[in-house]
Amino acid sequence: MQTEEMRQAMSTRKVFSEKERAYHVYQARRNYLRQECNNQRYMDEMRASAEEAWAAEEQARASEQQARAAEEAERAQKLAALAEVERLKKILQDRPPS
Repeated sequence: MQTEEMRQAMSTRKVFSEKERAYHVYQARRNYLRQECNNQRYMDEMRASAEEAWAAEEQARASEQQARAAEEAERAQKLAALAEVERLKKILQDRPPS
């Protein structure tokens, strides 16, 4: 078994084996990097989705607040108009008949 041909065959097998191992390490690294890239893309999409949802909620809250402010302003105008009507009624009531 210690012939020159056997040593050469074993050497060749060792080189191929090391190359194969290196190839598997390389493939494993590529797979890892691909998965990490996919994970990062997924996280970015989730973050963007959450930010969009938050912005939509903020916009809805702002719209509700504006609607409440408009209702309050309308209510104040109605109260002011009713107060003016009452003031004018009082003036007419207090006025001596002509």
